[in-house]
Amino acid sequence: MIAVVDYGAGNLRSIQKGLERQGLEVRIIDAPRALDEADALVVPGDGAFGPAMARLRATGFADRIRAYVASGRPFLGICLGMQLLFEESEEDGVHRGLGVLPGRVVRLSGRVKVPHMGWNALRVLRPSPLLAGVETGTHAYFIHSYHAIPADPALVAAAVDYGGEVAAVVGRGNVWATQFHPEKSGAGGMRMLANAARWAVGAGASGR
Repeated sequence: MIAVVDYGAGNLRSIQKGLERQGLEVRIIDAPRALDEADALVVPGDGAFGPAMARLRATGFADRIRAYVASGRPFLGICLGMQLLFEESEEDGVHRGLGVLPGRVVRLSGRVKVPHMGWNALRVLRPSPLLAGVETGTHAYFIHSYHAIPADPALVAAAVDYGGEVAAVVGRGNVWATQFHPEKSGAGGMRMLANAARWAVGAGASGR
């Protein structure tokens, strides 16, 4: 079973439907104890970093997500769900993140429109379970005003150019995340969700 965490940050049904189209059992969960039964975990999200982290802590999800990641099971973060993995964000003050990945989240810079809203071409830098068969030039759909700067550049598997290099896919081991919305990214996004499904099934998530 793939669990999609409902912590009040929205964007749940579209990712649920996208993964269900890959033949997986997907449940939206709002209780941290439900993570015990999950074979794979998805944390999506739209909105601001600080309030999102406050909700994760208040509901008990923050500690459970860290424990889940430590268990070695597959984790996929999407948009805000990617940013929350890092140590801190400067959005509306400094806020602590989950600290799963080293680095921080900062506002987009350069002479570009903020928020970054629309399509951008990925530049694939290294292999990832999400990027099998995805080539440089594949377009993905973004909507964000802040972006992650990993402390270790090797965490970045794909990037885009938007006022400078912006990490688009990050991860290592059992933890992977996208700054863009794969479920809204057309054929390329569906390819990435299919890759995520194969990755989850390989780790034991049940199909239907």
